[in-house]
Amino acid sequence: MSKLLLIDDDVELANMLKEFLTQEGYTVTTAHDGLTGEQYVLAGKFDLAILDVMMPGQDGLQTLRNIRQHSDIPVLMLTAKDDNEGRIEGLEAGADDYVQKPCLPRELVARVRAILRRHTSDSPKGNDIVVGQLVVSSERRKVFWADKPIIFTSTEFSLIEILAKHAGTIVSKEDLSVKALGRPLVKYDRSIDVHLSSIRQKISEVSGGVNVIQTIYRVGYQLVRE
Repeated sequence: MSKLLLIDDDVELANMLKEFLTQEGYTVTTAHDGLTGEQYVLAGKFDLAILDVMMPGQDGLQTLRNIRQHSDIPVLMLTAKDDNEGRIEGLEAGADDYVQKPCLPRELVARVRAILRRHTSDSPKGNDIVVGQLVVSSERRKVFWADKPIIFTSTEFSLIEILAKHAGTIVSKEDLSVKALGRPLVKYDRSIDVHLSSIRQKISEVSGGVNVIQTIYRVGYQLVRE
């Protein structure tokens, strides 16, 4: 049974979502401010955190940044319907995905399931995927550049794993969204672009500026074979 942490200052909404998630078989703990939620996460006993962006005091974005300094726990952000900037900032800060508020409880459950499925995916075991100096270990869900570890979120790992499996081949944004995010690509959704930008930056930091991910305009992305 997966353990979820729900961080939202809206007590009534949090209790409603907790009740629904509990009915779906999850164990749910709630926190009603960012600092408390951060402390719960760092205790290391949860499988996924659901984090509201708009909270008084320490908001969700700062809470996420603090969490990412110490933990790679999957994080699903709750964002306002028209808060495009908040969604992008959340993804850039390391969120795995987002849901717009108000949301249908079933949509939230679907996103939670998709993220947990990726995080605990039964990827084929055996040989690592090696593309030049990049090594992707599906079994350990870890990535290395010339033996140097690169810390990715669960979603980022899923994306780089897909690109590595199809190295030298263009993978469309539609396919990346379905396979890595568990949902179809929708118009104006920049989630894939933001995640890939973060992946590029992380690889660049350990590789001395090497860019192995090529953008194919209006088509998708390709992991370049050296």
